[in-house]
Amino acid sequence: MKAMLLAAGKGLRLRPLTDRVPKCMMRLGGRPALEYTIEWLQRFSVTDVMINLHHLPEPIRDHFGDGRQWGVRIRYSPEEELLGTAGAVKKAAWFFDGPFVVWYGDNLSRCDLGRLVAFHENKGGAAAIAVHYRRDPSNSGILALDSSDRVLRFLEKPRPEEVFSSWVSAGIFLLEPEVLSFIPAGRPSDFGRDVFPAMLAAGRRLYGYRLSDAEGLWWMDTPEDLCRMEEAWCDQRLQVPE
Repeated sequence: MKAMLLAAGKGLRLRPLTDRVPKCMMRLGGRPALEYTIEWLQRFSVTDVMINLHHLPEPIRDHFGDGRQWGVRIRYSPEEELLGTAGAVKKAAWFFDGPFVVWYGDNLSRCDLGRLVAFHENKGGAAAIAVHYRRDPSNSGILALDSSDRVLRFLEKPRPEEVFSSWVSAGIFLLEPEVLSFIPAGRPSDFGRDVFPAMLAAGRRLYGYRLSDAEGLWWMDTPEDLCRMEEAWCDQRLQVPE
């Protein structure tokens, strides 16, 4: 299986930390956060990885190179202008030849990809979206799920009066190639704002894969988030088992 890691963002809420270091390269236990995701993917036999680049691309490319050190093959997709989460995937559409993983580079999780793949195959939908429960979902994409975990509605960053669920996107997707046809070429596009709502409107089946407590999710939008991530690493909730 192939994966795309989204690593082009500017990390505006983490400034001035991200003025010199890309968000996904923030250190955790002395190593860049993105390194843990690559190791986790390789653990599940994901050996071909695409990483998009925009803000401060050199530290990412210099650190990971061709990926050989981590047992994967890494390619890069530079963006002169940010294309958004979905636009970045569309630009690299040539890379995908079957179901593939999209993973936001500033999120860390021990998402069981074997379990995610089994869930996706059992449901038979166009996409499986990893979701987790968040008390305050205002800065996330929220999903309404039915009893079979089918996505009924998706809304990105709702206003307080618009909140209808506390299940939010974890920024980890397993997608069928047909998803690419819903992404416009040559312009910015976002999965949460554009692609998933368009797929639902077209009657495509999307499903929400509920992350267990053991799998967890940690993000680094703010300095406080970084502190929580560091605590999780120290408690060994984030470390990749030997």
